[in-house]
Amino acid sequence: MPRMKHALTLAAALLLAACSTQDLYSTAQAWQRQECQKLQDQGERTRCEKSSARSYEDYKAEAAKKSKP
Repeated sequence: MPRMKHALTLAAALLLAACSTQDLYSTAQAWQRQECQKLQDQGERTRCEKSSARSYEDYKAEAAKKSKP
């Protein structure tokens, strides 16, 4: 059993390593959009959807700006 657990952990790690940062960002955005749809308040939903619409390129540029001293 422990061998199977280690094999599954290794397989999961390899799969995650195969995903690019952009793929992970896109997946997170899709999840956020789903969560936005659950909001009852229209204003909150609109703000949520707007924040989840930011492109990966914009996100990357902002992250680069924040990481500079």
